[in-house]
Amino acid sequence: MMPADCTPLVGIPSCLVLREDGFGFHQVGDKYVDSVLDGAGGLPVLIPAIGARLEIDPLLDRLDGLLITGSPSNVEPHHYRGPAARPDSPKDPARDATTLPLIRRALERAVPLLAVCRGLQELNVALGGSLHQNVHELPGRLDHRSDKSVPPGERYRPAHPVALAEGGVLRALLDGAATIEVNSLHAQAIDRPAERLVIEAVAPDGTIEAARVVDAPGFALAVQWHPEWRVLDNPVSCRLLAAFGAACRARARTRAADERHGALAARA
Repeated sequence: MMPADCTPLVGIPSCLVLREDGFGFHQVGDKYVDSVLDGAGGLPVLIPAIGARLEIDPLLDRLDGLLITGSPSNVEPHHYRGPAARPDSPKDPARDATTLPLIRRALERAVPLLAVCRGLQELNVALGGSLHQNVHELPGRLDHRSDKSVPPGERYRPAHPVALAEGGVLRALLDGAATIEVNSLHAQAIDRPAERLVIEAVAPDGTIEAARVVDAPGFALAVQWHPEWRVLDNPVSCRLLAAFGAACRARARTRAADERHGALAARA
């Protein structure tokens, strides 16, 4: 039986990375693990990319939150009836088959959800929205891709401001701030937002940078930038991960209480 103040268990779906020798590896970047540990105060639980073999409800029975990460791969366009991807577009069908149904069920069950970069795109697709596959090729749009000419750590430096929606969750978390500076490491972005999404932030070129699920019974927020990068060095990231962590702890306490009540009922 879990104590009421137990550390929440936060699931992090993996990517399936195939090496040239044909061996596959389920991977999660350590920055996401660190952000759950240090920013949200949770214990990361890595979820393999196994698609239909994943028993979602038994898993969610044991989790207190989900962090849907970024990835080098892109959601395959057939999931949103988009045009065929270019041959060089990195894909991860095993991840798509895992995260899309997992996201939908987690929302139904009020499991706190924070989605980052690809995660925002997955959330939009899971709920019926579509994506731009190459934002930098659209007229009037910025190039949101990272600068590959600089060392990896420097790619996470602030790239542009985003305007936060008045009355939104992000504004409330950030004491009413109207704009913040964010990093930018993505080629794809939301095209048609799902009907259940409310826009929380936009870039100067109109690219959607954050959204929440309007009818979600629990915490459900997604951002296009990477708050997980050195989370403790960024006050905005600290606020965002702390809010996610608080929602996860609340669920952990509820789960613990339910288990206690179940145990007492079984003894009666």
